[in-house]
Amino acid sequence: MHLIQPFAGLRPAADRSPEIVAPPYDVLSSDEARVRAAGKPWSFLHISKPEIDLPAGTDVYSAPVYAKAAENLQHMIEAGVLIRDEAPCYYVYRIVMGEHVQTGLVAAASVADYDKNRIRRHELTRPDKEDDRVRQIEALNAQTGPVLLAYPKAPAVDAILQAATAAASVADAVADDGVRHTVWAIRDAATIADLTAAFDAMHALYIADGHHRSAAASRVCAARKAANPQHTGNESYNNFLSVIFPDHELAILDYNRVVVDLNGLSQSQFIERIGSAFSIESSATQVKPTRHGEVGMYVKGQWYRLVIKPELVPQDPVARLDVSLLSDHLLGPILGITDLRRDKRIDFVGGIRGLAELEKRVNSGEMAVAFAMYPTTMADLMSVADADQIMPPKSTWFEPKLADGLLSHMLG
Repeated sequence: MHLIQPFAGLRPAADRSPEIVAPPYDVLSSDEARVRAAGKPWSFLHISKPEIDLPAGTDVYSAPVYAKAAENLQHMIEAGVLIRDEAPCYYVYRIVMGEHVQTGLVAAASVADYDKNRIRRHELTRPDKEDDRVRQIEALNAQTGPVLLAYPKAPAVDAILQAATAAASVADAVADDGVRHTVWAIRDAATIADLTAAFDAMHALYIADGHHRSAAASRVCAARKAANPQHTGNESYNNFLSVIFPDHELAILDYNRVVVDLNGLSQSQFIERIGSAFSIESSATQVKPTRHGEVGMYVKGQWYRLVIKPELVPQDPVARLDVSLLSDHLLGPILGITDLRRDKRIDFVGGIRGLAELEKRVNSGEMAVAFAMYPTTMADLMSVADADQIMPPKSTWFEPKLADGLLSHMLG
């Protein structure tokens, strides 16, 4: 079995991409999705967020929601809005957000290699979210949400992908947020073979985003394999939909923290206790960290620059992460927050919203303190994954996001 394989993608018919392209299913609430899809009958949100076509308040994990997704997908296929390529191929996917450009390969990645940890993860998953993705895959008999992967340095692969973009695209759309998504097909047998061989030679791929989708694909594969006495390993359920970018092109933004209260401390007591692990200085302007070990803090209308004391930075790939240093030396011992997954006193703000969002949350009285983080790097992520360790929750915020609807992987 190969690490990746070509597949016959389900994609928008000619010139239909702008009507179909949609944000990922997990970045919008049901209410937001309903607004975004208003007047757009072919938006992929009708498949990825099908509760928008059911009465408000419908349980998003209920059977009618998955059934509606399947009905909507079939309707788009029958209407010719979505078409399926006749033969397996690879696809090149480029995202342009402002000055940032990233170009990757869309492929069917091996579930077996995921199970063996050659496709490496760095996050824990939640059973309820896995269950949701399993039920969605089974209802659609398709994987519609791609997993974002990274491949290590491979200039030859980069060159093949770049060359493919000289041809006419098969999908091109500017999403509501102004981000452009373009897809090209690679149908040449020799080029397909070269790409397959190049990835087979790689020691590993790395999950950047999509841990629940990949885990769900593994569960679906195991169930179908067990139920299929003629299982050969060549069935489409042995792979999962992925978009694989070179690690040096992926952009990780800061993933910031806001906390409801100071754990019973006065502001002066709080700042005094911070001094045991961090140097601290006030700032007349916003503090956006520019290096490892630096944190911006906003409390009571005032910004501070915190810098972890060097002797407290360990070599362990997880413990040395900025998000870990903040948890181990401030959130836990000072603010009493030890479970980032369950503690209701903490919330997380993606860096795409900017530092003004942190000020807004604190100035409104909703939160007492905000922390602006230095972004986790791809090198950090890969080191953690190579060590078979797990990052703390909300360690990475990838931007731009992959779009839904441009390519789906059918399982039959």
